[in-house]
Amino acid sequence: MGLRMPDLHAPTVASGPTSQGYANGTGNVLTLPQLMAKKDNLEAELSALGSVLDSHNVNMTTPLLTSDGFPRADIDVAQIRTTRARIIRLKNDYKDVMAKMEVSVHEHFAAGKSLDVAASSRTQASTSGAHTTTGAAQSSAIEPPFAKVNTVVPDSPAEQAGLMVGDKITRFGSANFTNHERLSKVAQVVQQNENQVIPVKILRDTGAPAGSTTLQLQLTPRRGWGGRGLLGCHLLPM
Repeated sequence: MGLRMPDLHAPTVASGPTSQGYANGTGNVLTLPQLMAKKDNLEAELSALGSVLDSHNVNMTTPLLTSDGFPRADIDVAQIRTTRARIIRLKNDYKDVMAKMEVSVHEHFAAGKSLDVAASSRTQASTSGAHTTTGAAQSSAIEPPFAKVNTVVPDSPAEQAGLMVGDKITRFGSANFTNHERLSKVAQVVQQNENQVIPVKILRDTGAPAGSTTLQLQLTPRRGWGGRGLLGCHLLPM
């Protein structure tokens, strides 16, 4: 069910960030709330483009040519190439936005200010406790979640690490929002780190007015724990 996206950019993509400065039209650098809005827009478009690739059952590295060098006839090769090019460009934009947000967040807290980004549900900052909420607020802004824990098997490596149903994954080893490739990067990290500790950063809803809290867990994939797989949990992409 190929979804046509005729307004996508051509496949040729220059390297490096593609949006210098993110001016707001008046020559001024974007404010933190504006950067947050830009980030949300980029995330939404990246998610939509990921769905386009999913509809063809391909990812960013799936071969598009046959063994004898001809374009595959079972997929829309032109659309996939264009979609991939757009994803590459948006990921460069996303990294640039996140770098600018990190600088802006540090400047806010260095000045003793709280984050006024109520429009974003991912960043929760308390106006009365900036020093105690700095870590959670900054991590939420800089590393958005890309997966949610759907199930956790009792006595599994996931449960022993402290993972709970509903936790949102912001980083899983080297996997994060910009490179997880519909969680295929997570599977790769697990396979490459059997019996080794993987740092996992999560957001957990505390039910308190402050919202989510950021936690760093240590997860060790292993066989022979009494169930299937190396983790004993199921993740869903967000």
